[in-house]
Amino acid sequence: MTVLFRPAPLAITIAATLSTGCALTNSAAESESVTKASVVSHYADVAHANYQDALITAKALDKATDQLIANPTEANLQAAKEAWLAARVPYQQTEVFRFGNTVVDDWEGQLNAWPLDEGLIDYVKADDYQYELGNAGATANIIANTSVNVGGETLDTTVLTPELLANLNEIGGSEANVATGYHAVEFLLWGQDQHGFEQGAGERPVTDYATGSDCTNGNCERRAEYLDAVTDLLVSDLEWMVAQWAPGSENNYRSELTNGDVDEAVQKMLFGMGSLSLGELAGERMKVALEANSYEDEHDCFSDNTHNSHYYNGQGIQNVYAGTYRRVDGSLVSGPSLSDLVEANNPELDARLNAQLDASMKALGQLKAHAESSDNPMAFDTMIAPGNTEGAQIVNNAIMALVEQTGSIEQAARQLGIEALSPDDAGHAF
Repeated sequence: MTVLFRPAPLAITIAATLSTGCALTNSAAESESVTKASVVSHYADVAHANYQDALITAKALDKATDQLIANPTEANLQAAKEAWLAARVPYQQTEVFRFGNTVVDDWEGQLNAWPLDEGLIDYVKADDYQYELGNAGATANIIANTSVNVGGETLDTTVLTPELLANLNEIGGSEANVATGYHAVEFLLWGQDQHGFEQGAGERPVTDYATGSDCTNGNCERRAEYLDAVTDLLVSDLEWMVAQWAPGSENNYRSELTNGDVDEAVQKMLFGMGSLSLGELAGERMKVALEANSYEDEHDCFSDNTHNSHYYNGQGIQNVYAGTYRRVDGSLVSGPSLSDLVEANNPELDARLNAQLDASMKALGQLKAHAESSDNPMAFDTMIAPGNTEGAQIVNNAIMALVEQTGSIEQAARQLGIEALSPDDAGHAF
């Protein structure tokens, strides 16, 4: 994970970027010849729209946390949690752009690194805290201390700024030392989940942000400063990425991608689909947690929102193949797609892959439905509990659907002239 602090670029007017529109309508796509170049250009359109939505929802989260800090009430804490959950919907769909696009992969860790040892950030209940063995930063508690020493390195943490927090990522050489991003915000809103495999998420009291004698667990002012800094950093990072995919620039990543070798760009698209599907989602995010029966390895572990993170990762994969993206305002981005290219060459393969993408979304939808059921809900951390055969089957069904579609993604690559896609399996055997 490369950790970089990027100051916010010149003001980005969301309304203006929306009005310049990235998307071709269905009718526009049908009226022009679908080529690899047009598919790559539209892929950049989808990425731009998706990151715009991630930014829009991150700004709403930043505003909600500011309100919580200014007025720590149960209603404002709940509003901040709801804003965080809403922000995860578009962001998780962007992860398909990470694999193959180095500009995203080098940047992504600062926003979405996990698992994290939350004791680096704030207090934890020591007898219920599992962390990476040998991690000297696992109990550093930045919020409680104006200096931290990890691995012989002492840093002044008196003033909690976005720059400082960015530089604390991977302190001491441990990837579990995550100081920024969505999961740091999640922990600051929900707190440590002490329910294990049982139903229930973190239960941080709103009084952790109270002032004076109402403050619980100490350091409430610094906790608020940390939350303010980490949400500001989230917004500035996303502003930078929106600018990388924006049309009309000769000096951003979109320009490099769309003006480069078209076959290499198509390879990036398919590699992203296959790698997120196989190594990351089926492997790191589901297989690891299930086989180890480890709730510490679930993605959104503090909020018990893991089912949604997995679901929207799957949606991102389907988005790239279909050339569609449903925006947070309900509008649909649509245009020339990989599906169009494959269908023109091998209609049977295109139909099979589309059916498999639908099947994986159905399997992930079942995982989501069980977690959100009003009658005996079963969150992801309960599904992976030892002896939970029903939960294990639900997770395994999703894993196998993802594995199956990856095989067809590789076939689609060969159909389009890419002989060795080799999606990242993250060292997992399926």
